[in-house]
Amino acid sequence: MPNVALVETKISNTDFKQHFSIDFDRFQLCSDSTVKKVLKRDVDINMNPDDYDWIILVGSDAVKYYTKINSVTEYSGKLLNGKYLPIINPSMLAFKPEVKPLFEQSKNNILDYISGNLEETIIRAEQAVGIQDTEKANEWIRNCIDAKPKYIALDSETTGLYPRDGHMLGISLCYEAGYGVYIDVDCFDEETESLLQSLFNQTIVIFHNAKFDIAFFEYHFNFKFPQFEDTMLLHYLVDENPGTHGLKQLAMKFTPYGDYEKEQYDWIADYCKRTGTLRNDFTWDTIPFEIMKKYAAMDAVVTYLVYEKLVRIKRNTQLKKVYDNILIPGTKFLMAIQDNGVPFDKTRLYTAQELMQLEIDEAIQSLYNFSEIKEFERINGKDFNPNSTVQLRSLLFDYVGLQPTGKKTGTGADSTDAEVLKELGEQSAIPQLILDIRQRSKIKNTYLDKIILQLDRDSRLRTGFNLHGTTSGRLSSSGKLNMQQLPRDNPIVKGCIKAKDGYKIVAMDLTTAEVYVAAVLAKDKNLMDVFRSGGNFHSSIAKKVFKLPCEVDEVAELYGDRRQAAKAVTFGIMYGAGPRKISEQVTKDSGKPFSMHEAAQVINDYFREFFNLKKWIDNNQEYIKQNGFIYSYFGRKRRLPNVASEDKGIQSHSVRSGLNFLVQSTASDINLLGAIDMQKHIETSGFKARIFALVHDSILAEVPVNEVDYYIEALQEYVQKDRGVSIPGAPVGCDFEVGDDYSMGKFEKMYGDNL
Repeated sequence: MPNVALVETKISNTDFKQHFSIDFDRFQLCSDSTVKKVLKRDVDINMNPDDYDWIILVGSDAVKYYTKINSVTEYSGKLLNGKYLPIINPSMLAFKPEVKPLFEQSKNNILDYISGNLEETIIRAEQAVGIQDTEKANEWIRNCIDAKPKYIALDSETTGLYPRDGHMLGISLCYEAGYGVYIDVDCFDEETESLLQSLFNQTIVIFHNAKFDIAFFEYHFNFKFPQFEDTMLLHYLVDENPGTHGLKQLAMKFTPYGDYEKEQYDWIADYCKRTGTLRNDFTWDTIPFEIMKKYAAMDAVVTYLVYEKLVRIKRNTQLKKVYDNILIPGTKFLMAIQDNGVPFDKTRLYTAQELMQLEIDEAIQSLYNFSEIKEFERINGKDFNPNSTVQLRSLLFDYVGLQPTGKKTGTGADSTDAEVLKELGEQSAIPQLILDIRQRSKIKNTYLDKIILQLDRDSRLRTGFNLHGTTSGRLSSSGKLNMQQLPRDNPIVKGCIKAKDGYKIVAMDLTTAEVYVAAVLAKDKNLMDVFRSGGNFHSSIAKKVFKLPCEVDEVAELYGDRRQAAKAVTFGIMYGAGPRKISEQVTKDSGKPFSMHEAAQVINDYFREFFNLKKWIDNNQEYIKQNGFIYSYFGRKRRLPNVASEDKGIQSHSVRSGLNFLVQSTASDINLLGAIDMQKHIETSGFKARIFALVHDSILAEVPVNEVDYYIEALQEYVQKDRGVSIPGAPVGCDFEVGDDYSMGKFEKMYGDNL
């Protein structure tokens, strides 16, 4: 029998014999049960790995200690370094039922490895071929064309993340399971390119992250792909959780090749260490072809195998509808708007830098005028650094004498984060001033300074938008600039997004879209009547719910607290807000005390008026509890396995998430589908408008002055198109703003005298 060890972080009550029907020696990284978070210095395990044939590593701490790998979830049930077998901690099963399938599969894999029923898969030389000869490349492509495959997997190796920032090193192809080729682009000739285009014309091309690869292929070779599919988006239909869609992750999950790239990344780490190269400065063209070829070719092989596993998901008609009607058209749309780029005014950016630095300097000067700062520096014998959390903590609580809020850091120290500083600002001007310095410094360092360095020659910034980054289906943004997280309270960054001469920035924003969707899905006539009546929405709601004896346009002035209460309930119900939350929100917004009793009464009055909405909410909550998932109107699936959690808080959060998903995803898809249709119209009509971003419920475009009216009319028509989620006579609301910059004049209003 093989010798087996099991290593956990600390002693626990877990009965591992229940899970593993084998003999093993049990060890702990740390014998001190009082240690909360085990660090390297706390490890006192007395176990020689050479004494064991197999070592089961339970949890992330044990995995990291023995393998230097941070993610136990990715590697759970996989073989590492010939003997180490990671597995997620079974204690997670009680409060996160979603991980039970992974745990069971991992356990079975581990037992199979130990018993000899499962062996490490070795990549054979003939499975991953490298080609640097033009004739051999052309011959391989001809053979592929002659084979007439139904689909091929295609991948690219590049030196950058954006087509304009780098060049292509090679392409990987696979048209039969388990065998791939990597072709160096330096051996391409005209015939190679012609053969490849012929191949792409006759078959379905499978990508993993098509938006990335197609952008490079089109920009550098002008290749076209009449039919393509995307394994990343197919997996998004299977698992909508962000951060789960990487090719390596899917290789670990669906293929026998596991972390096939590890040796290549080990080579990169060694190279950087030997040469003193920073990892961020490393470029892929540094990797020798003989090392690159194996792993690049396997990218295509793995993509092919993953596709064979995931394509079955299209048997689900609802998910197929999402894929065909939203995700694939959305990919083409995002490629277009990413290529359009966000228009920045470089001169204004430099001006904004100077203005922001001036504000920071003035704030710092004001800070040093406080006697407490002077006393701190005198006693400590050094300048006060507002960016030092240790110094800041000492200043606020020891010298200024402020009372800590009770919020702690991960190490147990009193927190000085933005939320805390805002609260402490009620006791002293110093915390608020430090918060202002932090916020302004972040704007300058994170946005203004970096944006200038990343502009293309046409003063546009090309960043990323993602279809797979949220559970709701809303777009996310990443890359050079996260367009979803631009500063809201200061217009300086938005003010630098400026239309060129002869153009305007046009921003369309959906209004109360989620409530609109809820009204339609719930078939609540009373709520739909509010939309039909027009006027101020929240005032109309308040008048209807509370039977107010005034006109709608008088509600805000005469019954401001009632309007605020109605607004809080309207938005709160989608997030499962109860009396306590409503009470707090109305009190905060109105500045007047609003008791839980009043809040409870408002909720009752609200649902008495909109009784079908209440029925719809209750029915869907029950459905989620019973099934652990729910479908949106457009067919997206939200899996909520944690409704089975033993933790009531986790249960209720899952139910609320599911209910919110129903309205948020539908509203988001209405917006996205409208933008997709508008982009198609632009491309077919010769229209010069350029959509450059979708931010939350907004669509942003740079539009010629003489096309603004037409653009607004067309976009409104596409967004308000009846897709089955509409109120007759009252289409979803669209607000338009037109200005020279994205701040819509707020930048000039704030800084005009300094421009």
